[in-house]
Amino acid sequence: MTDKRPDPNALLQQVIKEEQQNQRGKLKIYLGAAPGVGKTYSMLHEAMGEQAKGLDVVVGIVESHGRIEIEEILKNFVVLPKITIEYHGKQLQEFDLDASLKRNPGLILIDEMAHTNVTGVRHKKRWQDIKELLDRGINVYTTLNVQHIESLNDDVSQIIHAPVQETIPDAMIERANTIELVDLAPEDLLKRLSEGKVYVPKQARLAAEFYFRKGNLMALRELTLRTLAKRVNTQVLLYRQGQGIKHIWPSMEKILVCVGPGPESHKLIRAAKKMATSLQADWIAVYVDSTRTHLSTTQRDQAIKNLFFAEQLGAETHILIGYDLVKEIINFSREQNVTLIMICKQIRTRWRNFFFRSLADEILRYSGEIDVYTMTEGAKKSTKKLLAKPMTPWLYYFLSTSIVAVTTLINYLIYPLVNDTSLTLTYLIGMTCIALLGRTGPAVSGIFLSIFAYIYFFIPPYYSFFIPQSDYFFTLVMMLIMALIICQLTLVTRRQSEIARLTEYQTSALYTLSRRLSRTRGIVRLLRTGINYISETLHCEIIALLPKNGHLVVRARAKSHQDLDEKEYSIAQWVFELGQKAGWGTDTLSFSNALFIPLLGARRTMGVLRVQPSKKNDFITPEKIQLLESCANQIALALEVDSLQEEQNKPTNPST
Repeated sequence: MTDKRPDPNALLQQVIKEEQQNQRGKLKIYLGAAPGVGKTYSMLHEAMGEQAKGLDVVVGIVESHGRIEIEEILKNFVVLPKITIEYHGKQLQEFDLDASLKRNPGLILIDEMAHTNVTGVRHKKRWQDIKELLDRGINVYTTLNVQHIESLNDDVSQIIHAPVQETIPDAMIERANTIELVDLAPEDLLKRLSEGKVYVPKQARLAAEFYFRKGNLMALRELTLRTLAKRVNTQVLLYRQGQGIKHIWPSMEKILVCVGPGPESHKLIRAAKKMATSLQADWIAVYVDSTRTHLSTTQRDQAIKNLFFAEQLGAETHILIGYDLVKEIINFSREQNVTLIMICKQIRTRWRNFFFRSLADEILRYSGEIDVYTMTEGAKKSTKKLLAKPMTPWLYYFLSTSIVAVTTLINYLIYPLVNDTSLTLTYLIGMTCIALLGRTGPAVSGIFLSIFAYIYFFIPPYYSFFIPQSDYFFTLVMMLIMALIICQLTLVTRRQSEIARLTEYQTSALYTLSRRLSRTRGIVRLLRTGINYISETLHCEIIALLPKNGHLVVRARAKSHQDLDEKEYSIAQWVFELGQKAGWGTDTLSFSNALFIPLLGARRTMGVLRVQPSKKNDFITPEKIQLLESCANQIALALEVDSLQEEQNKPTNPST
């Protein structure tokens, strides 16, 4: 029976988010594809309805641009006076933030969210004024064109063949409680432009020649609809996770690609990227670190590199840990509302397909309403190498043989006193001890060695491998089956306990770090607390760098007295600017003997950690890399919170 209870973690995150939103003002954005679609009119019209309900509504700043209908509606509101700033000999008027804060209305209307303020006011951008109003608990209605969204800047520039200078960060879009689409067909917008309802006649002619072309407007309209659809899809996903809904809602295409250690994963990832681009869909790359795959360290490392390759192409990446690959992939796909799973399928012999289903076949069997796309692999020698078991040290084979020898010696001593059943049980105990070594090769060899020893020493005629009676043969077959089952269960239990122990270790490490950081104040103290804990936990040397006057400087060290050279400062600067890790163990600037990890905060990159492992292969496992990045994120969050508190505690100088 399917568990349809809501995810408690998702519910907790939803409650925390709602509590934070209740403490802040609410933001509503009227989003349009271009100027003139009616954003300002829609905002004023809805605000009139709120005012009629008794809400204190004021106009912070709304530009009519000579439009008579806007000027008439503005007469129904209290319009706050603007602040006058002298700029290059001209008197310019801007939104008066301090007057708005002093007035403290229930709702304030602010036009043109992406506007750049004149030098001399508190904030450089109008969206920063809006953010401060929201932080003070004031509700805001504002307008925005799709061209001003930061993440869409390159797309818009290609459409209109011109750069867009005024942009707002995507974080402000995500912060909006409501985004209302104000849509108008390109033909109707061009008609409004020709009638002078968008710009004055002279500006309208210039706009029609360059920006307001029908093709441009159609492309911008599609971009607007797609942006809003993505936001709605995110809201649907959060709702499904909070309510514990597992079946797929095909509200928007989402692709999941299964990544493995083989070279064919690159081909599959590129195909997923092409399909996601053509469908305008989000895509996720996952690697399942399962105990069933028995991958060597080299193979796991290659799988992680393939995952990083997908991340470079724009995929959202995840490492899943579990025993059952199919169950992990299907459950994760349902949680993320995935509509298409992409996976490689090996070419295998008929007898092998008859007895064992491939991973692709199993996923297809249990996928339900999720579509599955399979890409066939070629029958290459490299595939066999990838499926080979990792080489086991000879020490384990020696221990396995020694256990069989000791068990045989014990049976030889007690043979005159007991029956055949007791001898069999003694061998089974020995096989269980071999399985506890945790290595498949020695365990299987120990089982067959025990069988041969039992035949040779304890079945007449002695000291030969001849089996005269069928009863003995049946006993040996049952003994072999029982031994293999016990061995498999022991190995699985051992590996699952290792995974549970690793998960507990990571959780405990993050909890301890968060407790230490929560008791610390001050940028340098937070850095020292964080990097000292990471250094103790992961046995590494760390240097923490933070920005100062546009350059990174060393602010804290843990077990490191090394001076950074110019190359390493350049790597750190690159990591800081792009927010991606680089250096040792990555495909970027890998000549360095240290790993550089960005301290990614919610709003910006706070700094960079230079991490040098004590041993060369210390960070080769995905678990350690994941733990290191999680600790870095904890430190970044603590630094960001501390810096925000410092900014709030500083006295503000009101504009004059």
